[in-house]
Amino acid sequence: MRANDNIDTSTVPPLLTQCLVAEYCGTFGLVFIGTGALVVNEMTGGDITHVGVSLSFGLTVLAMIYAFGDVSGAHINPAVTVGFWASGRFDGRRVPGYVVAQCAGALTASGAVRMLFPAAASLGGTVPSGSSSQAFVLEIILTLILMLVILSVSFGAKETGMLAGVAIGAVIAFEALFAGPVSGASMNPARSLGPAIIAGEIHSLWVYLVAPVLGAILAVPLYWVIHRHHAA
Repeated sequence: MRANDNIDTSTVPPLLTQCLVAEYCGTFGLVFIGTGALVVNEMTGGDITHVGVSLSFGLTVLAMIYAFGDVSGAHINPAVTVGFWASGRFDGRRVPGYVVAQCAGALTASGAVRMLFPAAASLGGTVPSGSSSQAFVLEIILTLILMLVILSVSFGAKETGMLAGVAIGAVIAFEALFAGPVSGASMNPARSLGPAIIAGEIHSLWVYLVAPVLGAILAVPLYWVIHRHHAA
């Protein structure tokens, strides 16, 4: 028997490289399936339906949390990573690596969608249906609600646990249901970045890069007020 054969690997924290690969894969899955559903829905004249698209995003997040929550925390969203950092739960030195991995996963996913569906114009990108200011405020509020739920059901900086995936996936699904037609219900800078860059539609990208981050940061003091005994 080798000296390290009796080590309980469940207590060994994952390496940073493992976390970054998990974030890349999780974000790839979210953007590929979510925006792919939007593209297929458009191409088939609505076969998937708006409800189906919303569920595609929510269920994919649920699956990614159960797949990668124990490794990287399954942030799969730069705004969530920043929110965890702002709450004091996440090492700031890891934030740039997580954000790069998430954006890389989103860009790769949008590239795959472009390869599979070259006729798709926006690749499932997010654009305001009304004014940019309306979409900006809406994205702040949507992400604030999402981050508040995440902080409430997660452990440390990890979205993990029996019901965390259900709660977080449900928030994304029901927010996409009502806000998708207005702002795209991004709540995720990487989710918007991938389609925008690959499709070359960047005129409203700033909304989806800035607003979700602001929303996630604003959720932190609200969480502290509501869950003061947990935050202490």
